[in-house]
Amino acid sequence: MTQLLTPMDAYNQKLLADVHPPDWSDPQPAAIYDLVVIGAGTAGLVVAAGAAGLGLGLKIALIERNLMGGDCLNVGCVPSKTMIRSARTIGEIWRGAELGIRVDNVEIDFGAVMERMRRIRSQISHADSAARFASLGVDVFFGDGKFASQDTITVGDRVLKFKKAVIATGARATAPQVPGLAQAGYLTNETVFSLVERPRRLAIIGGGPVGCELAQTFQRLGCEVVLLHRGDRLLSKEDPEVADVLQQILVKEGVKLILNCQLQQVSADEAGKMITYHINGRSESITVDEILIGAGRTPNIESLNLAQVGVDYDAKGVIVNDYLQTTNPKIFAAGDVCMKWQFTHAADAAARIVIKNTLFSPFGLGKSKLSSLVMPWVTYTDPEVAHVGLSEAEAHQQGLKFNTIKVLLSTVDRAITDGETEGFVKVIHRQGSDEILGATIVSSHAGESISHITTAMVNKLGLGKLSNTIQPYPTQSDAIRKAADAYRKTLLTPRNQKILGLLTKLS
Repeated sequence: MTQLLTPMDAYNQKLLADVHPPDWSDPQPAAIYDLVVIGAGTAGLVVAAGAAGLGLGLKIALIERNLMGGDCLNVGCVPSKTMIRSARTIGEIWRGAELGIRVDNVEIDFGAVMERMRRIRSQISHADSAARFASLGVDVFFGDGKFASQDTITVGDRVLKFKKAVIATGARATAPQVPGLAQAGYLTNETVFSLVERPRRLAIIGGGPVGCELAQTFQRLGCEVVLLHRGDRLLSKEDPEVADVLQQILVKEGVKLILNCQLQQVSADEAGKMITYHINGRSESITVDEILIGAGRTPNIESLNLAQVGVDYDAKGVIVNDYLQTTNPKIFAAGDVCMKWQFTHAADAAARIVIKNTLFSPFGLGKSKLSSLVMPWVTYTDPEVAHVGLSEAEAHQQGLKFNTIKVLLSTVDRAITDGETEGFVKVIHRQGSDEILGATIVSSHAGESISHITTAMVNKLGLGKLSNTIQPYPTQSDAIRKAADAYRKTLLTPRNQKILGLLTKLS
């Protein structure tokens, strides 16, 4: 499916030469492989490189049917965040007048933005390249890998015999079943980064992370964006206060939000693509030039022949236990094909678990569990939204007693000087303890700041320790110290205050 790489300019030619070389010749298969990995996205690459790099002389094979690097490099994190950086510059220019900087007649060269994206992507691609993995001692095969027996996988006419196997085939965008949508045509994350001309009117379906990121990005880059979402608020998996902040910002920037809507049909004519939807008991419609699907994912499992090897699966993907082992004990899975956390860093972390559980645990060196991970995630809007651990709703569902501490960025000096006061830091901790249960940050640098709290949670450091940690002044992460200080103040009960007052007088 390398036809997704359009236009075929010098940058995409460089990318293709790295991640699916047109002149690649598959190696002669080894007599038997210690590990065969199907899928060369983040999870598959980390498993293959990690296993090959152990210095144990293991025979590792890696199979990819399309582009090495998977979604992250080709149609996900790298291209989207490169575009987001360009869009953030526009946001800074818009706020320039508040900082005493006036910039008039700003010209957005959409073609140049997309060309830069392709250039950056091609620069990064060597790390995921076939040549690099071959140099690590991994046998790289291009084609559809499928299980043929309990210990063999075929790739075309080649047969790979394995001791252990890993499924890391990822997932793909799924379009909603709306009459006329397929006929009218639509974009997904797999095609939107091939645009070379800016669509004047763009509809984005889905108010999750992808939809919100791209709605703001394309609006800032000069599109008229309408975001349609069936829920009553954006980012439904996040704290409700997150939606309040983000919705206000998107509307202020010109994005038209249509919430609580049900799509009815799509039709196309010379005027464009007309989307008819049901809202507030009536039907309404909008006409746009392009439609981008920003919600829904389907696991890539159809061609694997999983029934042949007794691997169970459902609509959400391959079924695994806490050790990422499938119902066939010789076969493991990692990444989007089997996990609810569909992030690059989650796939990386899962791959490390797979390496340990496939290669080390058979020798009594212990197993690692997926449930032991403390997983942060970030939505890269402006401001960013970052979260780790439990939300207040999840803590309630689990019957936990907890307290919440909230610090507004409008009270943080660096946020004030930066003119970035829209947002907050919210930390929930176990009642009667400084144990951190979770946190949400909304700020321009939330993705960086959340790592402070993630590190504390992983290492069992409570708010008391964070309060003792000196933060450079002024930084926006000082909001975390303010939250920790707020916890410390709760320890000063009236009784403790009275005792402290008496001791002060005595001294």
